[in-house]
Amino acid sequence: MGGTEERQSAGSGRPTSRDVARLAGVSHTAVSFVFNGRAEGNLSPATQERIRQAAEQLGYRPDPVARGLRRRRTAVIGLVTDEIASTPFAGRLLRGAMETAWDNEHLVLTVDSGGDPAKEDAAVAELLDRRVDGIIYAAMSLRRVRVPEGLHRTHSVLANCLPEDDSLPSVIPAERAGGRTAARLLLEKGHRRVAVVGGQDDIASVERLRGYRDALRAEGITVPKEWVLRTGGEISGGYEGAMRILDGAPADHRPTGIFCYNDRVAAGVLHAATRLDIAVPADLSVVGYDDQEHMAEFLTPPLTTVALPHHAMGEAAARLLLDSIETGRTPPATTRRIACPVISRASVGPAPTP
Repeated sequence: MGGTEERQSAGSGRPTSRDVARLAGVSHTAVSFVFNGRAEGNLSPATQERIRQAAEQLGYRPDPVARGLRRRRTAVIGLVTDEIASTPFAGRLLRGAMETAWDNEHLVLTVDSGGDPAKEDAAVAELLDRRVDGIIYAAMSLRRVRVPEGLHRTHSVLANCLPEDDSLPSVIPAERAGGRTAARLLLEKGHRRVAVVGGQDDIASVERLRGYRDALRAEGITVPKEWVLRTGGEISGGYEGAMRILDGAPADHRPTGIFCYNDRVAAGVLHAATRLDIAVPADLSVVGYDDQEHMAEFLTPPLTTVALPHHAMGEAAARLLLDSIETGRTPPATTRRIACPVISRASVGPAPTP
């Protein structure tokens, strides 16, 4: 180990554990004990503190590669994902995982499979060959996934997806609670005629709708079934749905609030409202979902929305994985749901008075 550090120091000026030992007036072995977690019972608290102060004075950081070799670890975790390039949310999840890993002296090696199962299996095999300490498998839209071959041979956690065979721990958004949150944003402003526009037959649509129904049921509110419109996840679906429930309806018989499946759908609803000369939020309040970057805050008016917690999911998945690596214990195959926070902007206001 000392040789590795000394060689690096010669080329970079980076302080070594031997430099720390000289400054602290202790042996090289004593310094190793402190930074390998073996000081208790071997060194007095005063000696440990002297070594740490010397390390801080020199700006010494233990060599993670050497430590990894000694502990039979590489200080690298793998992250395999299906569609990094094609989703606006990938960066947040990756940053959350990478920052957490870095804070724990690990690097993240990322592979984008493009959603190809064969490439996913090959990526996991390659990461295993490189002896990564563990692997996060992340999907960029919430769904049940086939667990790639080889993932059970190391510490593994899923992010933003659920295993088809319920065999691994996963971290996902709390979608049902997010749906309740979105509906309550409208209910708390006095809205009682609240429609839902957009969505399809995916997990997120089903869970968000359940949350919406939970919130309305708690207030004793029922809405016409034609005010629940699954029109997809694009701007066109939002426009189409809004036109169906708003166009030609008297003001006292149309919704005063619309909960949208996502921000793209909300953009379509806002477009329809403008077309029909319905003021937002004076006559109609609109809530989106996702907090899509470069979009939600630039709509007219800026969109109040419920954010998908991609950064927090990346953090939580990395922390769960690193804890598993550190303890050597496989965590139970449970599902952790991360809260979806409200991003308040200008598209929600009080319900219009009759």
